[in-house]
Amino acid sequence: MSTRTWDGLDIPAAGTYKLDGAHTNVGFTAKHMMVSKVRGQFTDFDGSVTIAENPLESSAEITIKAASISTGQPDRDGHLRSEDFLAAEKFPELTFRTTRVTGHSGEEFTVVGDLQIRDVTKEIELKVEYNGAGTNPWGQQVWAFSISAEFDRETFGLTWNQALETGGVLVGKKVKIEIEGEANPA
Repeated sequence: MSTRTWDGLDIPAAGTYKLDGAHTNVGFTAKHMMVSKVRGQFTDFDGSVTIAENPLESSAEITIKAASISTGQPDRDGHLRSEDFLAAEKFPELTFRTTRVTGHSGEEFTVVGDLQIRDVTKEIELKVEYNGAGTNPWGQQVWAFSISAEFDRETFGLTWNQALETGGVLVGKKVKIEIEGEANPA
């Protein structure tokens, strides 16, 4: 892979890179009954990263198909696609677009951007870890990353919940996003 050294890191050359769907997982975690966590993922998405000459001026975007949500439980997945949560028929896509890179420390970058869920757009902050670059056994150039963020789902209008007899609620307010992936030249 064509790489360059920047601030002590061996990073990909400036250019546009497409997310590799076969090697990227767009996952999330939310509290259930205030005592356990439910994990899920979105299986249909498309995105790209444009690395600028100055990496702190780079940008990224991802479009996720709301109906592709999967927690491994068909009934729960149906509820998450419903009007109570994502309203996937009315709002078929979730999007994220960077607005700025606010800094970095070693391999970790702080990225700020606009997340749209349903008809609500809010600014969120992502922690992006650059995991390295290389050439796979088939000669394809790749670079890898890990992304994490946490947000309050209710600020996006995802307010459905159910009180529990023992106190608390069925679904926690916080959603944690975890993306592990690879990107290749576009």
